[in-house]
Amino acid sequence: MKASLTVSAVQQPCNADRQTNLDYSIAQIHAAAANKADLVILPELHLGPYFCQNEDYNHFDLAQAIPGPTTAILADAAKQAGVVIVSTIFEKRAPGLYHNTAVVFDKDGSIAGKYRKMHIPDDPGFYEKYFFTPGDLGFTPIQTSIGKLGVLICWDQWYPEAARLMALAGAELLIYPTAIGWDMEDTEAEQQRQLEAWVTVQRGHAVANGLPVIACNRIGFEKAPDSDKGIQFWGNSFIAGPQGEILSRATATDDTLLTWTLDSARTERVRQIWPFLRDRRIDAYADITKRFID
Repeated sequence: MKASLTVSAVQQPCNADRQTNLDYSIAQIHAAAANKADLVILPELHLGPYFCQNEDYNHFDLAQAIPGPTTAILADAAKQAGVVIVSTIFEKRAPGLYHNTAVVFDKDGSIAGKYRKMHIPDDPGFYEKYFFTPGDLGFTPIQTSIGKLGVLICWDQWYPEAARLMALAGAELLIYPTAIGWDMEDTEAEQQRQLEAWVTVQRGHAVANGLPVIACNRIGFEKAPDSDKGIQFWGNSFIAGPQGEILSRATATDDTLLTWTLDSARTERVRQIWPFLRDRRIDAYADITKRFID
């Protein structure tokens, strides 16, 4: 990784039409570049409203190929701004085969690599199993001109195995584009517990792996189709250091461009003083691949 790496997370609303959302993202990419950013993260599925609130086959029309029209636009934005971009796109891989896919664009506009979301939720308001096939690219960091990026997506952020495997494969950052929010029927206390659990588990990944973490969420209320219910996306995007310390955190409601400069030498030093990878008992972990230990 670069000795000094400036990273930005774009916290934005995504409840408008595709062009409006994309124009906003690109404007923020250029704003980040003006702040000397090397890396810009966009929220999960930032091109439009979160369509997985119901199981409607018409939503498959939103998917597109990779490479495709949106990747061409973002590749041009990466080249013009001279930044690495992480975007997520509803990928149409083949008829009947769709993924939730992160695409990483290098500073020259090339596609450095892809990551297909591995953990797919199926909860009220988050019916992703209807739309997305689980990823098949594994937990493989993406090599870019600024370093190896461990890109994961939303539901992946709850799983320590995913973060660990990215770290073991050489990731120098853990990155989580996200679309997560509250059920407005939950109590305020329950909403707060959920939010803090989300922040805490990702800070734990930073600590356990000695790596910075960037979580980039959307904001705003998005009404469910044919219902008065919906999701209030809770924002709170953040950048954490390798000891889990919060370096920068957004509010629940503001469209925000978080920016922070990371020190790779400090990350290495943290791993030296807290050598968790050294002390792993890999001889005793075989049961981790089982669904349940009877």
